[in-house]
Formats: sequence, C-alpha cells, structure tokens
Amino acid sequence: MTLRCIAVDDEPLALGLVCAFIEKTPFLQLAGRYSSAVEALQTTMSGSVDVIFLDIQMPDLTGLELARVLERSHRGGRPTRIIFTTAFDQFALDGYRVDALDYLLKPFNYEEFLRAATKARHYFELVEGGSEPKPAVAPAPLPVAVVDDYLFLKVEYQLVRIAYADILYIEGLKDYVKVYRQSDPLRPLLSLTSLKALEEKLPPRQFMRVHRSFIVSLDRIDAVTRNSVHIGSATIPVSDQFKEGFSKFISRWQ
Repeated sequence: MTLRCIAVDDEPLALGLVCAFIEKTPFLQLAGRYSSAVEALQTTMSGSVDVIFLDIQMPDLTGLELARVLERSHRGGRPTRIIFTTAFDQFALDGYRVDALDYLLKPFNYEEFLRAATKARHYFELVEGGSEPKPAVAPAPLPVAVVDDYLFLKVEYQLVRIAYADILYIEGLKDYVKVYRQSDPLRPLLSLTSLKALEEKLPPRQFMRVHRSFIVSLDRIDAVTRNSVHIGSATIPVSDQFKEGFSKFISRWQ
C-alpha cells in the first residue's frame, strides 16, 4: 500500500525536513509541498490525498482551520487524514477534537515520524479491509467495552486494555476523559467518551463518582477529608452532589 501525502508548513526548513522524511519512507509518496494552508486547499479538497502532514500555526489559514474545512466538506469515499506537526504542545487537545490521526511535536526525528506514518498505514489498511468505518461522521460517543477485571478504552484508533487495578482516577473534560494509571501516572490516556458513559461501565464496588469531573478508584485512596480525596500526590475534590454516597463509604473506615 502506498499513501499519497502532502506537507504543509510555512517554515522552509521544517517543510524540507518533512518532505525528506516522506521521500525516505517506502510506503509514502510525496504528492505536493506547500508553504501555506491556502495554497494546499485545492489539492486537499480534490480528495486525491491520503495523508496531510500539517503545521498548525500559519498565516491566513491555520492548520486547525484547514482541518475543520476538510471535516465539513467530506462526502464519503477514501478519507484524507491529518498528522499535525507543530512546536506547541498546547494544541494537542485541539488536534484530537478535529480527529487528527497523530500529533508530532517539533523537533521530531525520523523514528517519531515513521511511527506516525505507520499508524496512518495501519489505519488505511483497516479502512480497505472494512474493519474501520470511514470517518464521514463523528466518532461513536461510547467507545468503551468492559470485560471481567479490565476494560478496553478507545484511544486514537486502537483499543487499549486497562486493568481496573491499574486505574488511579479518571478526569472528565467535556466529551473526553483522562485515565490516570499506576503504571504510568504522568501520561494519562485520553479518550473520546463521556465520564458518565465510563461511570456506567465501571464496577461500583471498585469505583466512585465524587465530582462532576472525577471518578476515583476506591482501592487507590490514600487519605480522605470531608471535601477531598487524596491519591498519591493528587487531591481530588468531593462535590456536594456526591457527598452523601462518599460519606457512606467513609463510614466504613471509622
């Protein structure tokens, strides 16, 4: 499988590097290089491009704005996927909201580039094999399945197995959740689902909603006060809405 790609970046050195990486990768074909999103617009709208390596901060039309144009104009057929390339990590969540396939933080090396490109190849293999629905509509709002003592959580375009015992707590962010784990507490998993949907799937004997934005693992609680839960270095508030159930749990400790 060969993927037709274009690179879009207003920095000549960054654009040249991405193009060199594309030409170095056997399953990628460089179909164009552009110094602005406006220049790339006609090519991207033609539907002949599989992957766009796209900078975010550019004059006239930003990478995020181009991504939204493509999202609104998609009419079926083979999709065009975006891999963002940027020096600013604060755009990561924005990139996830426009359904970006991946996010490369500058400066990145060829190994990191190849990892993102390989993800794109796997995605299109799934599309052609009928295993992955083409993203003509928004992703399913409940990408969670529960089995025994673990769950599968949809993270990007794969299902990640997470043991209940590994979960510290879960934070809700509008349509997303962050799952903090004992095995990697500094790198929470981000998934497009709601906290309510996840709450309904988790066993109540092990997990409790203590705030509109937080679910905690009861086995991982280190200390409690009337209005908060402490798990490791994290202090999680307990809101009035959930205080009655939390008080019943606390009574077992007394």
